[in-house]
Amino acid sequence: MFLAIDIGNTNITMGAYDGDELVFVSRLATDRSRTPDQYAIEFKQIFSLYNAPTEVFSGAALSSVVPELSSTMCEAIEKITGHRPLVLGPGIKTGMNILIDNPAQLGADLLAGCVGAAALYPLPCLVIDLGTASKISVLDKNGAFRGCTIAPGIGISLDALSQRTSQLPSISLKTPDHAIGTNTLDSMQSGTVFGFAAMIDGLCEKLEAELGQGKMSSVATGGLAKDLVKSCKREIAFNRELVLYGLKVLYEKNKK
Repeated sequence: MFLAIDIGNTNITMGAYDGDELVFVSRLATDRSRTPDQYAIEFKQIFSLYNAPTEVFSGAALSSVVPELSSTMCEAIEKITGHRPLVLGPGIKTGMNILIDNPAQLGADLLAGCVGAAALYPLPCLVIDLGTASKISVLDKNGAFRGCTIAPGIGISLDALSQRTSQLPSISLKTPDHAIGTNTLDSMQSGTVFGFAAMIDGLCEKLEAELGQGKMSSVATGGLAKDLVKSCKREIAFNRELVLYGLKVLYEKNKK
């Protein structure tokens, strides 16, 4: 089996593959203060929960946007599986031409998601990642990474709205029945869900026109993407585990 781990600012996502089959996915809160042993204990408990013996793992790969946790996680994974994980970063073979000002600045999660999208969806492709930040990456018809847009994430925007105002409450995200809200809760949900959906539609249209390579496929990933893309006018596929799949593809490229 193969273990893929994506360390994000909010969550750590872990997935185990048996060949091309995703056997299980588990999510933990990102905690920068934990030690390798603490993470190793938690991983062991998760493997036990899903009846996955640690000795069956033959390799692992890791992407991280939290550099201070990368070495901690590598040590924890090696303790549990016996394998030092492949860490996505400079020097790793990606098979993707990165056409930006400084390729070293490209986030590991963005790269893994784009590698996964290039393997699964028609090119050119827009890869929409709705996590802590809202990101849309552009892959051209040759599978090259041409750049991206980055905007505040939905959760960050909602937190700011309630924290910086006196009368607006904290709310959970839900798609309202109507765009015209008749109470505070519905109005906030409308502005957030339909507002972000309109932003995604508008940005995708602008990116598509600027690239100039015709109609582009679109895929969305991230914890908040599934319900949000349903409110978009554009046809957008949803693949929650796109980054994990990309890590598997990258591991196989580098193992060879």
